[in-house]
Amino acid sequence: MNDLLTQLNGGNVPTLELLFMLTLAALLPSIVIMMTSFTRTIVILSFARNAMGVQQSPPNMVMVGIAMFLTLYIMSPVIERINQEAYQPYLREEISQQEAVERMVVPLKEFMLRNTRQDTLDNFIRMSKTQIVENPEEYPLTVVVPAFMTTELKKGLMAGFLIYLPFLLVDIIVSTTLMSMGMVMLPPAMVSLPFKLLLFVTVDGWELLFSSIVQNYR
Repeated sequence: MNDLLTQLNGGNVPTLELLFMLTLAALLPSIVIMMTSFTRTIVILSFARNAMGVQQSPPNMVMVGIAMFLTLYIMSPVIERINQEAYQPYLREEISQQEAVERMVVPLKEFMLRNTRQDTLDNFIRMSKTQIVENPEEYPLTVVVPAFMTTELKKGLMAGFLIYLPFLLVDIIVSTTLMSMGMVMLPPAMVSLPFKLLLFVTVDGWELLFSSIVQNYR
């Protein structure tokens, strides 16, 4: 950052390079959402919160923060490769800007392909009428990214379904018990909430949930 500020103050940064850096900074949120584990993580955390019946606890800001740091943890090997293979050589002026971008894409594409269903990838290849190649890493990002995002959403929704099941069972038991006691005017959600929270805390739910998210990535 200090080197960049020095170059800016000295007028040594070409206009096109400055424009590229500003464009990259503007696209960074989209890259984080579309090309990392962030989407699946935030979907699973949202399902867990809704399944427990606590709509605003933890708050949205906390959920996003947890998802972001879990994403950094999961993506740390990819980030390290980008730093060593692209960013550091570019800072030492060993490679051009275009080559640095090409090197940055490679680890991200490998990560996305490892976590993309083959049938989903084949479907997007067919829809885009892209020529089939032997090495999947040769497919463009316009094919890999939507296939990866579709897989992430599918896996996130499936994980949400599995998270809902034990809490749904608690709701059914509480509702049946209240009806058998003739307490039909008492909202079942009010009674089941403490039991769902007790269940989640007893099984150490947050740690179990975080470890499951991390271990599901390859």
